[in-house]
Amino acid sequence: MRIFIIGYMLSGKSTVGKKLANVLGYEFIDTDAYFEDKYHVNISNFFKSYGEEMFRKLENEVLLELLEKDNIVISTGGGLPCFNNNMDTIKKNGISLYLEMSPISILNRLQNSKKGRPLLKDKTPDEAFDYITSSLKEREVYYKQATITIRGESPNIKEIQKEVLSIR
Repeated sequence: MRIFIIGYMLSGKSTVGKKLANVLGYEFIDTDAYFEDKYHVNISNFFKSYGEEMFRKLENEVLLELLEKDNIVISTGGGLPCFNNNMDTIKKNGISLYLEMSPISILNRLQNSKKGRPLLKDKTPDEAFDYITSSLKEREVYYKQATITIRGESPNIKEIQKEVLSIR
């Protein structure tokens, strides 16, 4: 079984994915970390050098490569489900879990984050909030196609595990 954790940046996809993989005894892969390892570049620098379009193309290749694995929890980058028919690929190849969060919760996490976010670079808090709100609205069309939707602010791993296992 493949479980894809999707949602906006800072929604906790990697944290939830690691915990869920642990309780299920599955392998865990974060597509952003996988991308950085595979191409030997951090995503922020890749964006600066090659742009978002090239990133999305290679990100799609990473997704297709990971479909060769089974018994895995895959935490996707926030935009991955929204490009290159990736959400259709996810739906055909596993269970998807959307970690839904409000724009204000995402902004709060952003302000406490140590990791840079290329799409929010150089934005004031008000500009970041406006960007998060509008892009989240655009992306929810994809995110809401997930098999399971849960609140990302305080996810309960045991409840997620129970729900995932009831589907397979």
